[in-house]
This record gives sequence, C-alpha cells and structure tokens, in this order.
Amino acid sequence: MGAETIRPARAEDLGAVRELWAAARSDHAITEDTPERVERALDALLVAELGGAVVGAVIAAFDGWRGNFYRLAVAPAVRRRGIGGRLVEAGEERLRALGAPRVSALVAFEDADARGFWEAVGYGADPDIGRMVKTI
Repeated sequence: MGAETIRPARAEDLGAVRELWAAARSDHAITEDTPERVERALDALLVAELGGAVVGAVIAAFDGWRGNFYRLAVAPAVRRRGIGGRLVEAGEERLRALGAPRVSALVAFEDADARGFWEAVGYGADPDIGRMVKTI
C-alpha cells in the first residue's frame, strides 16, 4: 500500500467511518454513532484513505470561537505510521482557514494512549478549564 490521502469525507464514506469508529471505539465514548449523527458531521469530517479504504477519520469542527477535534480514529492495522498526526495537521489547516484562533481536543483523563498522542502532536492539558456535561 502506498501513502494515504487525507481528504474531506463524502457521503459514500459514512458507512466505512462508522465501522472504523466501532472498531476503535473508546470505553469513554457513550454517544451512539447512528447514521444520522455521522451524516450531520459530514461537513467537518476528514478521512484518511489508503488503497481505496478509509483507514482514519477525525471531526474538525468550528463553532465560531474555537476549533474542536472529536472522534479521531485510525485503523489498528495502520497505526504508528503517522496517519493520526497527518489527520490532525489537515484538521488544523481546515480550522485555521475557517478562522479558528484556538483548538481543543476532547480526551478522557484516564485514556493514557490518547493523551500521549495529543501531547505528541503539540497539545497540552488545560489547567484552568474543565468540561461540564449533561446527557439530554
């Protein structure tokens, strides 16, 4: 297999993205990845494609104040090849172009692997701001 391509997701990618997220699902992810939810994220979704298959995905969304990364996943068979880092770089480019001055990534406190990844690509824990949540 050659180098991967990082590109905006297309509607025909959504099934493969859901399969990828199911295979790489964190114990901390509690919201179901229904087809409708994933379709709503299409405009913010980037994928990594290798040999015609979706092998990575990330949501890079901008709410007008801050860019946010959600649901970064890389297929286990192709991890440790830099694909996750390149997805983040592409997401940062997208968010910068949209005007985001700052970017956050949601990472569970107990997820040492995810925290290590985000630290390796230049992100640090925010010592001042925590997240308050409510399931509705």
